[in-house]
Amino acid sequence: MRKFHLGTEGVLALLILGLGVVLSLTTENFLTVQNLFDLLNNQSVNMIFAAGLVVVLIAGGIDISFAVAASVVQYAAMTLLISLGGGNWLFGIALSMAIGTLLGLFNALLIYRFRIVSIIVTIATFNLYFGLLMVFTGGVSIYDVPDWLYYAVPLIDLPATRGSATLYLPVAVMVVISLTTGFILTRTGFGRAIYGFGSSPEAARRSGVRVGLIHAFAYGWLGMCAGVAGLMQAHIVQEVVPNALIGQELPILAAVVLGGATLGGGRGSVTGALLGVLLLAVVQNGLNLLGVTPYAFRMIVGFIILAAITCSNLDKLLPQRAMAREARS
Repeated sequence: MRKFHLGTEGVLALLILGLGVVLSLTTENFLTVQNLFDLLNNQSVNMIFAAGLVVVLIAGGIDISFAVAASVVQYAAMTLLISLGGGNWLFGIALSMAIGTLLGLFNALLIYRFRIVSIIVTIATFNLYFGLLMVFTGGVSIYDVPDWLYYAVPLIDLPATRGSATLYLPVAVMVVISLTTGFILTRTGFGRAIYGFGSSPEAARRSGVRVGLIHAFAYGWLGMCAGVAGLMQAHIVQEVVPNALIGQELPILAAVVLGGATLGGGRGSVTGALLGVLLLAVVQNGLNLLGVTPYAFRMIVGFIILAAITCSNLDKLLPQRAMAREARS
């Protein structure tokens, strides 16, 4: 008989479902269309980040500069758009994708060409991007964004208890990026090469995998996602604040790891990354509705991440303990 195995995605889905049941019984507003739509609207930017970051983790790398890169894209794209008369959605998205990709490719160049460990490179570029951003902007925000970016773009509008519940454009952008990333990773030979390279870089190299191309795609794709996420975040808050996204990188990295990706590479999925973000969002939303202090959220998130990573490594720990017992006997 075939053994039934839920997998990380299945476990996360069950956890979210269980939390949803508990919160719907203990709070009045959790299981409302308005609250669920708000959850998706608020988490769409983080999910776009997660869809890009999981590619880097699967390829065996790590990047903590993507949130700062998104801030750089926000400011650079907005400054250029305003100087050109405002632009439009098509030009704005294309420009943000281009700038974000270039920033990601810069990371890839340093990692591949100079053989520098990815976390060192991205710590350096994190500080480099942030320093340059603050020097050139003086920490001044942009409030006069173009009209096409200022006004919300509703996709679905349903009647709700407090007026209406609306899904906005960032959710659709998140879905498109997630589906595209998932298709590349699971339905193409290049996606399988990324998994292979993350699992065993040396074996992949000997089998003819183009290492430079893997690095360029992984970090370039994350940069592109960061660019789009930065534009969507500016659209949501209707302004560009240089340090608004600083500090988002670690919670998103934790959510992607929670979703099954490993820092060693070769494992992970877009679905798992999105569910990781959604699980933390449901926990935070539930604690807010229950009136729990925000400081407790960080504590609980830390506990959830530790528990998830410990459970995912049990298969590695148990054989070692068995081997130790055999050695002692």
